[in-house]
Amino acid sequence: MSDKSWKVRNAGFEDASAIFNLIRAHPQELVPRSMSDIIQNVDRFLVAEAGGRVIGTVSWGILPEIGNAAHPTVEIKSLAVDATARGVGAGRGLVEAAIERVKVLHPEQIIVLTFAPEFFRKFGFAEISKEKIMHKLYTGCLNCSKYDNPLTCPEIAMSLLLR
Repeated sequence: MSDKSWKVRNAGFEDASAIFNLIRAHPQELVPRSMSDIIQNVDRFLVAEAGGRVIGTVSWGILPEIGNAAHPTVEIKSLAVDATARGVGAGRGLVEAAIERVKVLHPEQIIVLTFAPEFFRKFGFAEISKEKIMHKLYTGCLNCSKYDNPLTCPEIAMSLLLR
């Protein structure tokens, strides 16, 4: 697959199964998403497509700040690229498109929890303490079935400040 043989587009309902399978293929890196969750939030997913096949996906979620409703945080999550399509720039393209998509919402910051901090540094993300994103930990990480304490989870918290 060449670097130019794929494109990023909005996900549709017809992509839900492919998105589900991409996320499920990365159980150590990604929090599972149910088919129902994917369908209900399909408007917050992008896919990379090559030759009519979904080869990657990314989504985002809005994390309201308590007492600061005008400046919510957006989390980029569920970034996955099929193993057969790695190295062609699809992951980069998905993240770039997701950042552009959420910038129009004017969030205070975009965050990510990741095992690949070097990848996200390329987009301007900087490592932060998980204690700075307690709203994320309370809305998502406390339901994680992999680690008993979100503060000791090995994922790296990173932020891209937009204001």
